[in-house]
Amino acid sequence: MGSVLQEKQATRLIVAIDGPAGVGKSTVAKLLASRLGYLYLDTGALYRATAWAIIESGRDQADAAAVAALLPTLSLNMQYHQGVATVFVNGRDVSSELRTPRVSAAASVVSAIPAVRAWLLPLQRQIGQGGAVVAEGRDMGTKVFPSADVKFFLEADPTVRAQRRHRELVAAGHSGALEETSAELTSRDTRDRSRSIAPLAPAEDARFIDTSNLSATDVVDQMMAVIAATL
Repeated sequence: MGSVLQEKQATRLIVAIDGPAGVGKSTVAKLLASRLGYLYLDTGALYRATAWAIIESGRDQADAAAVAALLPTLSLNMQYHQGVATVFVNGRDVSSELRTPRVSAAASVVSAIPAVRAWLLPLQRQIGQGGAVVAEGRDMGTKVFPSADVKFFLEADPTVRAQRRHRELVAAGHSGALEETSAELTSRDTRDRSRSIAPLAPAEDARFIDTSNLSATDVVDQMMAVIAATL
């Protein structure tokens, strides 16, 4: 595997990972990036940071015109240290504030606004333009990096997804019933899959992986095998 890793580093692939919330995208993407020695691009964090800024501004997150008017006043930046990204909004580190249920719900609403997607698209592509990146989100393989070298689409049973997300929230200190988490995921799925701009959908050439009964390591092992086979 060592020689394969050296080849992957030399070719500087773009690996795109898409899928709904709760399938383990972030965990898997971080682990895969670490295995490859690549940069991990958490595009969801950029949408969450935008949603956080809109909430802080007091604007209606569903008011597309009001949201679009705010965008020119925002400066988003991701800084990486030992593979860990820190997200800044107008110079403020907001990384620890992006995983709350309120920001998650707002991010789903905000991500359906065409102006927001258009505003974030060049930033995402700029981060990944040099390759050697594992990009994770909901439209990586279809919109942001349609020419990615390898594309994956992760799926999982809805009950498993809700349980995973609920454990994440509890671990982060957020209270709430499992039923509430499940309802939030269902609502988010509907918004993400039905939005008119870059809806959540697998790329035609994406490899599907059902993570319901797999550990993150199992998933990454499958991904590494696919990547090795493409070289």
